Amino acid sequence: MTASMTAFARYQQPEDFGTLTWELRSVNQRFLEPAFKLPEFARSTEHLLRDKLRKALSRGKVECALRFEKASAEAGHIHINQKLLKELLAANEQIAHQMVQSAPDCPSTFLSWPGVIESAELDKTALEKALLAGFDKALSQLIEHRRREGEQLKALIEQRLETIIEISDKVRGVLPDIIARQKQKLLDRFDELKLAVDAERIEQEVVILAQKMDVDEELDRLMTHVKEVQNTLDRGGPCGRRLDFLMQELNREANTLGSKSINSETSQAAVDLKVAIEQMREQIQNI
Repeated sequence: MTASMTAFARYQQPEDFGTLTWELRSVNQRFLEPAFKLPEFARSTEHLLRDKLRKALSRGKVECALRFEKASAEAGHIHINQKLLKELLAANEQIAHQMVQSAPDCPSTFLSWPGVIESAELDKTALEKALLAGFDKALSQLIEHRRREGEQLKALIEQRLETIIEISDKVRGVLPDIIARQKQKLLDRFDELKLAVDAERIEQEVVILAQKMDVDEELDRLMTHVKEVQNTLDRGGPCGRRLDFLMQELNREANTLGSKSINSETSQAAVDLKVAIEQMREQIQNI
């Protein structure tokens, strides 16, 4: 399976105690780079979440964010720490006796003291179980999105491979004609200069010209690399780095073809090859 590194997933999980919402974003990166944004109660599960991510993915910068909204029934209850409130009131009364003309304290003063108003206790085990299950669902969505986009990238790359094959076949087809035309130009030039050159010398010049233009070896290597790109795409898995290396090899053969060109047709073919290779290379950055 060829997968993209760019994807997004969102999974909302309603529970009796509230709603957990996972959002996962993935972009291209040479290595796996996870980043978690979690509420305080979920910090203890981060190592488990990282393990799940490492087992499922090998590359990409992945941002994982969790939001939690308490159920309205839970959010509406106010729990007061009666013990702490009594201790605060007693301490306040002792201080008030030692102060002259002290103003009465507002009840809100005591309610704002840390720990007086307590949040309703949630079942930590149930909460952790729910958030881990929700993460699995969101991660499955992310992997599926990456797979679908990866298939689209594969199709685009295969189109460029077909273009390269067509260009290569075209170059092979026109080379004999180009050499024949160059030979005729050579003969016309000799006639123009009224030079008497024996046929053997002309054939030698034509052989030298053909050797300079001989790109069969480069085209053979080009086709070998094309087949390897296709095989790598078919195998799937983490193949982005190998594909990137193959793009360098394809580009090298295109450069050699351009350097050996003495004709506008083969020069244009080398340019078209480099354009197709660069288009593939841009897509491969996301695989």
